[in-house]
This record gives sequence, structure tokens and C-alpha cells, in this order.
Amino acid sequence: MSALSALETALENRWEALWARMSGRDPLELVDALRRECDSNAVVCHAGRVMVPNAYDVELSAPVHEELTRRGDSVGQVLTDRLARHAARKGYEWAGPLTVHVRRSAEVPNGRYRVASTVMRHVSAVGFRRAAQPVDG
Repeated sequence: MSALSALETALENRWEALWARMSGRDPLELVDALRRECDSNAVVCHAGRVMVPNAYDVELSAPVHEELTRRGDSVGQVLTDRLARHAARKGYEWAGPLTVHVRRSAEVPNGRYRVASTVMRHVSAVGFRRAAQPVDG
């Protein structure tokens, strides 16, 4: 491990500890769940390339969701950053642009979460503009 990687890991651990104290929750468990989801869906392609899903859904129980969003943190962005660093360390390639969507779910028991991943195809800016244009008919 290089000195820069060790420093990054140390800073990340300190930030997680601070976040846990401020929110009363340990975010490491949720970050680890995202990492496990990513690792368990990795596919080795030709020439040693490892592809992983790029769209992650995190469902939180209502109290946890409200607690995290009340503080004004961009939880989805924090989780996206953590997952991106994990993939970079492992040498993974995303199947498209990485997104982590966090939402409230009444189906998740109090204080828990659910994590799922899919491959969401990339839509180019040109394709997006075409899809937004009205169809003549």
C-alpha cells in the first residue's frame, strides 16, 4: 500500500467515525454492504478486465432516511464517492456512469437497509436530446 493510499484510508476512517458520532449510526455497515454488492456482482471479462454494475439502490427505513437527510448531507453522493474509491482500489470498471440512489422504504424494518445493484446503460447526451424532442406525427 502506498503512503498516499494509507493516508486516504486513514482519513476515510476518521470521517466515518465522525459521521457515526454525529448521526448516531455507523455508516461503515452501509458502505460495506455496497462494497459487498459490488464485489459479488463483479464479472471478469477478456484480458482481465473486471466489470461491475453501475446503478445501486439503497432503501432505508423511514427513521434512518429522515435522520440522514435532516442533517443536509448528500448521502447518495457520499456513498457514491466511497464506492468509486473501492472500485478504483480493486481495479474495477463500471458498466456505465456510477449512481447510488438513496430512498425511503416502508418495506425495510426500522433501523435497517436494503442494497441492490443493476447495470444501467449509459445514455449519451445526443441520445438524451433526441429522446426529449417531440415526435412529429
